[in-house]
Amino acid sequence: MTLPAPQLCPCGGAPTALKRKGTEVAYADCCGRFIEQGELPPDALHLMRSRYTAFVLENADYLQHTWQAAHRPETLDFDEGAKWLCLEIKDFVDTGFQDGQATAEVVFVARVRVAGKAHRLHERSRFVCEQGQWLYVEAI
Repeated sequence: MTLPAPQLCPCGGAPTALKRKGTEVAYADCCGRFIEQGELPPDALHLMRSRYTAFVLENADYLQHTWQAAHRPETLDFDEGAKWLCLEIKDFVDTGFQDGQATAEVVFVARVRVAGKAHRLHERSRFVCEQGQWLYVEAI
């Protein structure tokens, strides 16, 4: 079950800025255009932000659709009662081409509270652009 769309985007806005958080941007003008309206994210950074937002909204369909098929899990489970607190992009690097496809990496920190306990997810994620669509590959 997907949660209702928020007024403000959970990713914190500033979709092209690194290390910037806390900017209030309307969901429809930020990640909503990718998740709800089907616009393709122009790069791995926008995809990373929209995937974070999809986790906040528990939107398994979007997450599955933006996951590279070779690494995509069959199902996704969400932590009951999870409250995502913020996303901070630490780094974004175009890593060139591999097998003729553009690749990139995004380093981020996401904070979430589950069952009253705070958790910090620090990850370097790898992305690939297949046939014009950026996809999440895996954490490295």
